[in-house]
Amino acid sequence: MFCFQCQEAANGVGCKVKGVCGKEDQVAALQDLLIFVTKGVAFWADKGRSKGKPVDVETGRFITTSLFTTITNANFDEQALIGRIRQGLKIRDGVQARALSGCGCGCSGSAVLPECATWVSDDEAKIRAKAVEVGVLTTSNEDVRSLRELVIYGLKGVAAYANHASDLKHEDVLIYDHCVTALVGTIKDLTVDELVALTMKTGEMAVKTLALLDTANTTAYGKPEITQVNLGVRKNPGILVSGHDLRDLEDLMEETKGTGVDVYTHSEMLPAHYYPKFKKYDNLVGNYGSSWWHQNSDFENFNGPILMTTNCIIPVKGTYQPRMFTTGSAGYPGCVHIADRAEDGRKDFSAIIKLAKSCAAPKEIETGSITGGFAHAQVLALSEKVVAAVKSGAVKRFVVMAGCDGRNKDREYFTDVANALPEDTIILTAGCAKYRYNKLNLGDIGGIPRVLDAGQCNDSYSLAVVALKLKEVFGLDDINKLPISYDIAWYEQKAVAVLLALLYLGVKNIRLGPTLPAFLSPNVAKVLVEKFGIKPTTTAAQDVPAMMAGV
Repeated sequence: MFCFQCQEAANGVGCKVKGVCGKEDQVAALQDLLIFVTKGVAFWADKGRSKGKPVDVETGRFITTSLFTTITNANFDEQALIGRIRQGLKIRDGVQARALSGCGCGCSGSAVLPECATWVSDDEAKIRAKAVEVGVLTTSNEDVRSLRELVIYGLKGVAAYANHASDLKHEDVLIYDHCVTALVGTIKDLTVDELVALTMKTGEMAVKTLALLDTANTTAYGKPEITQVNLGVRKNPGILVSGHDLRDLEDLMEETKGTGVDVYTHSEMLPAHYYPKFKKYDNLVGNYGSSWWHQNSDFENFNGPILMTTNCIIPVKGTYQPRMFTTGSAGYPGCVHIADRAEDGRKDFSAIIKLAKSCAAPKEIETGSITGGFAHAQVLALSEKVVAAVKSGAVKRFVVMAGCDGRNKDREYFTDVANALPEDTIILTAGCAKYRYNKLNLGDIGGIPRVLDAGQCNDSYSLAVVALKLKEVFGLDDINKLPISYDIAWYEQKAVAVLLALLYLGVKNIRLGPTLPAFLSPNVAKVLVEKFGIKPTTTAAQDVPAMMAGV
């Protein structure tokens, strides 16, 4: 095993025996093999494109779902991964047959093809044996490996967001097309410059995908509104929904209407409360707990069933495992998995609802409320007020502190920064990083809250839209001339996609923490520092004055 895709990579290098995330070595190997097989699918899809046969939706969906399945903390279930590998081999055969139909060039000869395009086995023992042979260390050149993995991890984030958009009937074949191009690029002998260009193209596609998901969410559920979200509990039995998938929450809300069962959001599902459509459900009663890594205590205290809709699972404790369900790309051994919905149908959550009715009401762990809903439409509606505050000097600077939370003690840095920022600064946030400071009493500036929560990690797109609009309003020719600093927390691959999106949009001098990614080789890290000004976070005492000075 060798895995260095997330911020928790052991010793800042990589996990070699067991993932800090809890991933066993065999799970890690099977995920590597799934990526290997997915590259084979992409290879044949690319061959088809060269013969005028565009990437079809089924192939695109398989690629994005497979990439999503291998994201950190998503799927720990070996049998689920083996099943997807077998599915991938069948899909690869079909894509290959389609690519070669009517072709007389003889390009099916195995001697000229990469192994990912030809390897096949249905035997579980052989699948497991192959899985340990195809990890990231098979690329010997450190810099090439670093850039290839940067592309793949950015793709994993893009795939996650594309998957959510697809659930809401919004797809863009250009995203699937780029996934094919990028995956094939990682099995070619591209130069460093070509890999850097492919990385930036992935950033461009991240922007496109984030915009697509924003459209999908607002079309389905309305534009987020400023909302106070309850943190307390009621006396009814409840279901706790974690992860990121709004379509799953919608299905559950429809099925729980009139059942006497309350529904609570957890971690990245908090922003569901900001959407007008979800406000119509009187049994969507509040947010419970904190960010993903607190789930052992949050899930234990909740008493009722938990639905994990996507990644952000930590090793499940036996005490609440009988109450935990997974769905979509998520999976954990011993937890009941809810099957995918049929076309134009809903998922069947009846088993969760039945269990909820037999459970005690949630234990109250806090009271009060928190305010959010500051996505781009809402902030731009307040643009005159915001611009006036900047021009008057009431607001000196915005600090984007979006991204991921995590277990690392060094992440207290982000709380320290929030507390240390002068009272004439506003924090723009999205993602679960906000749990480090969204319950602090930081006040407001002329009625503008000092913490503006745009929503989930994908709503980092909203923060980019706000920045671009302010650039236009102030008549600037460079987004980096705005009074905005970027202090980004990262953990997994969706954050990598957001980072690449910001780089594509031209944002420079981003602070990234609590550590720089282990998958960046010294030379690749040097390129990012020299070209984009990326720098590691240090301490609040050092970084806050620098940010206020615009450096």
